[in-house]
Amino acid sequence: MLGACQEKPETQVNQQQATQSQDVQLIQSQNEKIADAKAQFCDEDGCTLYDLQTVKTNLPWLNDYFKQRFHKDLPDAFTEANTVKTGQQKASAALSQSRMWVRYVGQNQKLATFVIQTYLYGAGAAHGMSHQEYVNFDLSSQQRLSLDDIILPGRSQQLLKQLYDANSIWLQAHQISPEKLELSDNFYYGANGIVFVYPLYELASYAEGMSELTLPYSQAQALMKKQYLPTLPTYLSDEQLISAAAESPTAASAVSASTAVVEK
Repeated sequence: MLGACQEKPETQVNQQQATQSQDVQLIQSQNEKIADAKAQFCDEDGCTLYDLQTVKTNLPWLNDYFKQRFHKDLPDAFTEANTVKTGQQKASAALSQSRMWVRYVGQNQKLATFVIQTYLYGAGAAHGMSHQEYVNFDLSSQQRLSLDDIILPGRSQQLLKQLYDANSIWLQAHQISPEKLELSDNFYYGANGIVFVYPLYELASYAEGMSELTLPYSQAQALMKKQYLPTLPTYLSDEQLISAAAESPTAASAVSASTAVVEK
């Protein structure tokens, strides 16, 4: 009877694991140029050169998402307008540039992250503008995740405060007060916590690039929905650690052994 009772939970666990494996596929991704995009677009304002690359994965709905993004963000690259320079345009050596690439970042069970990297340079500008937009997906629901999707209801202000506290030294050095900081919907899952990404100029100078602020997972787990966090260790406070050590048989044996040595 005992043996039968022990086998049933193990069978259930195996069935659950098999179901999860069937529901969530491991992403396979490779980069490729967008075939129907033009290399150049010209109009009365001048010409723009395009470098557009997307990802081709084993999940068609992901491929469709990024294809639609390219068409929405850069419609001129897919129009039937003139792609040949006029005489006036040929006289000008200055050309605008528009680069957009998608890159696969990684997957943690049903959570997958991609990044859209863009670089825009307008003819005659002092410098170009680069940007990185992280795109997080729930593979089970086939939906892109916004920050509101992963935060527990009513915890936004608490999250903002903890994000500031966790990065206070850097923020104060850049003269960013708590009142000036806002949560960014551009985020990704880093090695040590949720990383919030801010555009050029928003928190720091152009030379410093895009700014990143990290909220450690040990703090995020009380503010975000469990299903949208990576599997985490059990973080113990100092008091919990001391209490657990005192209650463990190993600790008790060590105390007894040390007492015996002293008595000898």
